Amino acid sequence: MEHRHEHHNHLGEHIHCECGCCDHDEQKHEHSHEEEESPLKKIFLAFVIFAAALLVEHLPIFSASSPLMENLSTNFRSVGNFFYISDFPRLIYGILYLAAYLICGRDVIKGAIRNIHKGNVFGEQFLMTVASVGAIFVGEFAEAVAVMLFYNLGEFVQDYAVDRSRDSISALMDIRPDRATVIREGKAIVVSPEEVQIGEIIEVKPGERLSLDGIIIEGKSFADTSALTGESLPREVSAQAQSEVLAGFVNQTGLLKIRVTKSYGESAVSRILNLTEKASEVKAKSEKFIARFARVYTPIVCFAALAVALLPPLFLQFFMPELFAKYGWSVWIYRALTFLVVSCPCALVISVPLAFFCGIGSASKYGVLIKGSNFVEILSKAKIAVFDKTGTLTKGIFDVAEVNPANGMTSDELLAIATHAESYSNHPISKSLKKAHHCVLCDALKIINPEEISGFGIRAVVDGKKVCAGNEKFMENEKVSGFDAHSQNQNNKGSLAGTIIHVAVDGLYCGNIVISDQEKEDSRQTIVSLKKLGIKKTVMLTGDREENARLVAENLGIDKVYAELLPEDKVHKVEELMNDSLASKNHAPLIFVGDGINDSPVLARADAGIAMGALGSDAAIEAADVVLMDDKPSRLIDAIKISRRTMSIVWQNIYTSIGIKVAIMALNAIGLGNMWLAVFGDVGVCILAVGNAARVLKK
Repeated sequence: MEHRHEHHNHLGEHIHCECGCCDHDEQKHEHSHEEEESPLKKIFLAFVIFAAALLVEHLPIFSASSPLMENLSTNFRSVGNFFYISDFPRLIYGILYLAAYLICGRDVIKGAIRNIHKGNVFGEQFLMTVASVGAIFVGEFAEAVAVMLFYNLGEFVQDYAVDRSRDSISALMDIRPDRATVIREGKAIVVSPEEVQIGEIIEVKPGERLSLDGIIIEGKSFADTSALTGESLPREVSAQAQSEVLAGFVNQTGLLKIRVTKSYGESAVSRILNLTEKASEVKAKSEKFIARFARVYTPIVCFAALAVALLPPLFLQFFMPELFAKYGWSVWIYRALTFLVVSCPCALVISVPLAFFCGIGSASKYGVLIKGSNFVEILSKAKIAVFDKTGTLTKGIFDVAEVNPANGMTSDELLAIATHAESYSNHPISKSLKKAHHCVLCDALKIINPEEISGFGIRAVVDGKKVCAGNEKFMENEKVSGFDAHSQNQNNKGSLAGTIIHVAVDGLYCGNIVISDQEKEDSRQTIVSLKKLGIKKTVMLTGDREENARLVAENLGIDKVYAELLPEDKVHKVEELMNDSLASKNHAPLIFVGDGINDSPVLARADAGIAMGALGSDAAIEAADVVLMDDKPSRLIDAIKISRRTMSIVWQNIYTSIGIKVAIMALNAIGLGNMWLAVFGDVGVCILAVGNAARVLKK
């Protein structure tokens, strides 16, 4: 197995130790298979030799009193005048220990010398070198090898975990297309996506990944959008619908021709990759604290180790000579060496950024792009969730919500008559009616004298019948029989807010149709789930009418609603909510969720601005701190759960690592520990912390 440390891409550069303790320098990460042995092979070889040395040292068959050694001593008492046969096992395991030490410790010692030249005195390689060499001088050969062997093993596991976690995000690179088929002078030419200009036509065959953003001008297919949105259900796209498609989508069925609308550098896939690569640069408070803590902690512990080596034996030598004879210099030097081994805070300084990195990677699998670990921290602590309405909690597309027939008219008849009357209009209401109803008669019906009356409605003769469709005032002006404005408002308006189209045929009132912005399927469940997650207050801010806004808020279970707001009014309301939170005892961050179209000011003002449905929105990706790549509010639940899981693991690593290290240092200082325990306190705890951090990738 070859394990290369190719930590040269942007993503990997942010997962390393910045404490001055760990030596993740360029030379270490530039080695190749030709330049030196695979780390795993080196560790395995050293381990085999180390195990053989332990067997020779401790197995009874090799002891001086064993029958084998007594027989050899009887027949071959000595070799020349220098070496006695009884010393042969000691020579063998001594050579084996030395071989194992050089195999796994050579590069560590060289790295320590190199880092000292660079001014990094408290590097981990230096600490391991001093500890292991010191162990040799006090006669603890096995422990000297163990320090180096398990240090190398810890480094290998640590780098492997970092590589795997980085690969989870680097897998996004697979969505970066490396070629495009462009139509030029009637010929299909394969070129780099960077060479395609806006307005050119590209061809995408079934199974190919789209290389650029554009609009379909020919063909029909299903597009796999999961790489960008996390949505498993393919999306139907066609030229007839003038579907907008984005780089990174996979064409599943039909041949498509697409007019390019954005250059490659401005495409959705490029923006997403750039955002993800830069996410690790923005650090959380806990991450910054660990880096600062490590820079102070390591030198302090090193000087403490020096004090342990010098002060107690000097005190005993001058004031308690009888105890000094038992606990002399070698004892205290050994204890100081264990201090050096356990002192490096690698478990913290590697695992904490790694946990955040894994959290960002895990969120990206669900179509949630988090721009930095500080926003992971904010999401985990948020207690106030503020939402925009249109396009966020509702679809932003106006549809027929209710059909309320009257005076013997059926729902289908009422919808058909209204649609026929509105068929010549280009008003949004007319488009909503046409989308809700189309039959064979629609194109064949004779519509005479269609007249659109601004501010009221439309009047037309449909199939010989006079049809009026419009608002209440229009019905009153036409003196429609059976229409009572007050009673219609109270009884026939329906349960949904929206625009109400009243319909009359030949002067007789036939009912009304409610056209409204439909709530998204998962909006209500999102609000319910937020409250289960401990969100104390949910607020909706909208520019829509008070009546419509309140009805939507009631249907969804939102606590507070503010309507008829301009964008600057939304900012003021968010600031007001944030100030109220600051004034309270239980201050917590505020998150704002908007559609990213006209919410840039408030997205920027909130503690964490979250843009929803921002797959093709430049403004949203620039302004927001968190980007939900599709139109599902429930992605917010995924983001909060992943953030809380990440923070839980971060604090587990902090408390556990510090606790174990302090306990081991205390035990070693009073003589209840040894070098093996110190090795566990450094390498073992680091491996445990890194493994725990990697759990973030598993939901």
